[in-house]
Amino acid sequence: MSSESKISRRDFLKFSAIGAAGALLVPTGLSAATSTKSSKSKSSANDSINIGFIGLGQQAMHLLNGFITIEGVRVVAGCDVYDIKRARFEKRVKDYYTNKGEKKCTVDLYEDYQELLARPDIDAVVIATPDHQHALIAIAACKAGKDVYLEKPLTLTIYEGQQLRKAVRKYNRILQVGSQQRSDAEFIHAANLCREGELGKINLIKVHVGGSPTPYTLPKQEVPAGLNWDKWLGPLSEEFYYNSDLNPIITLEPEQNEQLWGAWRWYKGMGGGLMTDWGAHMFDIAQWAMGKDGNGGPVEIIPAGYSYYDHLTYKYDNGTTVTEQEFDGAKQGVKIYGDNGWIQVCRGEFIASDPKFMPKAQKEASDMPYETKVGHYQTFINSIRSRIDPNVPVETGHTSCTVCNLGNIANELKRPVVWNPIVEKFMNDPEATALLHYEYRPGYSLDV
Repeated sequence: MSSESKISRRDFLKFSAIGAAGALLVPTGLSAATSTKSSKSKSSANDSINIGFIGLGQQAMHLLNGFITIEGVRVVAGCDVYDIKRARFEKRVKDYYTNKGEKKCTVDLYEDYQELLARPDIDAVVIATPDHQHALIAIAACKAGKDVYLEKPLTLTIYEGQQLRKAVRKYNRILQVGSQQRSDAEFIHAANLCREGELGKINLIKVHVGGSPTPYTLPKQEVPAGLNWDKWLGPLSEEFYYNSDLNPIITLEPEQNEQLWGAWRWYKGMGGGLMTDWGAHMFDIAQWAMGKDGNGGPVEIIPAGYSYYDHLTYKYDNGTTVTEQEFDGAKQGVKIYGDNGWIQVCRGEFIASDPKFMPKAQKEASDMPYETKVGHYQTFINSIRSRIDPNVPVETGHTSCTVCNLGNIANELKRPVVWNPIVEKFMNDPEATALLHYEYRPGYSLDV
């Protein structure tokens, strides 16, 4: 067992809770003041951290409910290409601060994220746009000297992730990925058992998330007033037309919020299907358990139905096999098999082959939405102040997102692909290489 895997359970839990594991990735301890375009340093816990939100849909509302309650954080601005979402955001922010006793509360609203990023008083941004906008906006935020909380999956394509990783380090920014399970005691315990060797050699990990995206087939509809469809498309081809499922209808009087998640995530070219939507959570746990964060991944990916493979299969250089398949019910989760037994972890559930693998204290049930829990967001705020990487820095988000995209690529090609996780390239496979990215429409480029 390597020295890395011998970290004590107490230290592992502590590192995961406060994001200190990221200190291994950021030796410089840089402050925000080191960037020429950066906002002021937030070294003091008494300094207020001003946050702007970019993308104000359903997920952003969950995030807002968490971030706005953190001491020392002030939500000052929001940006979306749909006017009714901007109006909802404004109302919720003003209602919150008014209920806290403030007589006058202002929150600025923008349609163009570049205008929000130009604000020198904004220290950090929360990005919760559709996946195809993640890389462009996050890179722009880094260049503007803002720290970034970025929803998962990190990016739509593998190439975008490579470029965003470069930007975060070039501009010395803090970036936290919205992989909340990394701050959940049950998932921390599961990864800790594996990394400490309690399960013995890990032979097989079953990950249940769901399938790849499907072709876009929704009927074309008229773009509603108040939605800037051109800005919503961003780098996507104009061949993608509007349907209300992409931007679920909401109303303010009476208030009715989204009745479904934005359907862009299910369609090829706009999202990665369940493979990235849930895979960014669950393959992330598999990578973590194997110690493959930030610098590792599979070496061969075989699609379901190829030869004798019943399930999408990933082979790793350490001998571990990871499959995407349902197990013991329909819950998304991870089941890890080692020489000494197995564990199964889903949200709100931990099962093991032996009681000795169970967490010492069971977490109390809560009806709070998973995305609203504050711990993961507090880690981001702590990192802004300390200038030490959080528990899910850009490198981790990128490698986990890459695993999901590799599965989609193998499924699309309907054959195995060979991947070098060190240099992040396909081996002698131009067809697969062409799927690392797509051609942006004119006027959009990844300029780091």
